[in-house]
Amino acid sequence: MRVRSNAIRAGLAALSASLIAPKAGAAIFGGPERGGVGFLPANSQIADNLFWLHNAILLPVTIGISLLVLGLIVYIVWRFNETANLEPSRRTHNGLLEFAWTVLPALTLVVIAVPSFRLLAEQLIIPAPDLTVKVTASQWHWNYGYAKSEGGFAFDSLYVEDKDLKPGQPRVITADNPMVVPVGKVVEVDVTSQDVIHSFSAPSFGIKIDAIPGRLNKTWFKAEREGFFYGQCSNICGIDHAFMPINVRVLSQPDYEAWLAQAKKQFAAADRVDVAATPLVHP
Repeated sequence: MRVRSNAIRAGLAALSASLIAPKAGAAIFGGPERGGVGFLPANSQIADNLFWLHNAILLPVTIGISLLVLGLIVYIVWRFNETANLEPSRRTHNGLLEFAWTVLPALTLVVIAVPSFRLLAEQLIIPAPDLTVKVTASQWHWNYGYAKSEGGFAFDSLYVEDKDLKPGQPRVITADNPMVVPVGKVVEVDVTSQDVIHSFSAPSFGIKIDAIPGRLNKTWFKAEREGFFYGQCSNICGIDHAFMPINVRVLSQPDYEAWLAQAKKQFAAADRVDVAATPLVHP
């Protein structure tokens, strides 16, 4: 976690972490819960930083601007109404006020921009991956392809209807075959589409990237804890847009290897996939 020199920022970050983070080391459920408010549990450093930016900077700035504007409106209505000002003022300029409403918004944008650019760099510069998964979107399901080093298999992930749900599975966002990854490993996700533009969104990992026909977009995450995590297509991609759930299961390395051995047999008949072996390089 980034070191906070400012005590207020540190306090806000600790408060937000206590509201959204599970106990360290525990398997977590990254899905909606009844009565839940706020973000899904973060399970990567990027997601932690995203939630910190929202809770410690964007939310206070938004609330502060809203209260300032509300206060100004109330003051103007009270101070400059027709009853209190029988003789209209002919003033047209106020140098100090014009300077303030030009400089203060610019300074506010700088405060927001500095951590935003740092976060964008973290998202776009992909470290050397331990595992690469190719995600192909179709109307209306996902296909997950594992690199040749992992067995070179692929499988579809389809929406599970309400009548087929097992106890504990949430409706609408449950898929039959989740993407499975090991904990503590850098996972590169290569995203594309076979038909229209979709969007691969997994909030707990800080991922939201478009799936575009003819283009391979890349993102990454490194899961910090084991658990089961949910997302959805976040582009309106057609009549069944709401039924393209994303399920990601994070396992320990031994459990992942056991799943991998079983998956190679289960999906042996699937077409082998070519996954871009070289991560996206930025200057």
